[in-house]
Amino acid sequence: MSKSIVLFTRNISPESILRLYERLGVCLTGNIAVKLHSGETGNQNFLRPEFFKPIINHVGGTVVECNTAYEGTRNTTEAHYKTMEEHGWSKHFKVDIMDETAEIALPIIGGKHLKENFVGEHFKNYDSMLVLSHFKGHPMGGFGGALKNISIGIASSHGKAHIHGVGEVEKIWAADHDAFLECMADAAKSIMDALPDRIVFINVMKNMSVDCDCCAVAEDPKIQDIGILASLDPVALDKACVDLVYGSDDIGKADLIERIESRNGIHTINAAAELGIGSLEYELIEI
Repeated sequence: MSKSIVLFTRNISPESILRLYERLGVCLTGNIAVKLHSGETGNQNFLRPEFFKPIINHVGGTVVECNTAYEGTRNTTEAHYKTMEEHGWSKHFKVDIMDETAEIALPIIGGKHLKENFVGEHFKNYDSMLVLSHFKGHPMGGFGGALKNISIGIASSHGKAHIHGVGEVEKIWAADHDAFLECMADAAKSIMDALPDRIVFINVMKNMSVDCDCCAVAEDPKIQDIGILASLDPVALDKACVDLVYGSDDIGKADLIERIESRNGIHTINAAAELGIGSLEYELIEI
């Protein structure tokens, strides 16, 4: 596979997100879903609505999420909508919990483990998608970026357990770890196949704790902010972010690198590349 284009700016601002989107030269059309992380109640690191407001208003999209598969303030539709309101998403945008009513199954062609990916039923209402990911660490995945945002992030509550449990929901926290990472790649493939050439990915490397925004009690970031990256290729995008962490001259990077390596986080990227979702080879163009 040829090198993918990844745009990069060190200027972390709402205007920079919009500028990168426009430089990609792709215009999302139809009913546009904007997938982001609503943030667990108590989390101090998630990116706020005001930061994403210019780009979301520009595309005219609907902020979408799905319910979680664990205890917290986003595990039911009622609780999740309340959290969306308390965190300001509902104030600025139209919001949609996609598994509010039901779920649908998307086929996974050639997956490593899974044959189906269960996503929120409302997914079928959207023609294209803008994926705004907060790149940071993660307690299970090692890191969270574009691939996690379209796999675990778009999966319904049941679908999340299905991915974590490698097809057996009762093994949600007990399945083979590398197989779980490969299932995230499987699920991501179903989303890419469902919306071919109709997804734009933007990763923000800011507030990079070792913990995800899903953690109510999260570690404070130790590594300095790096920048914003954009691509049409989620594999190349996540790989570029990981490479920037390793290439940073900030000694605080050790904390995040340990989290990525201890969870074998790079395995998700490699598995996604093997499935043909994207390329490990990329050209980083600094704007």
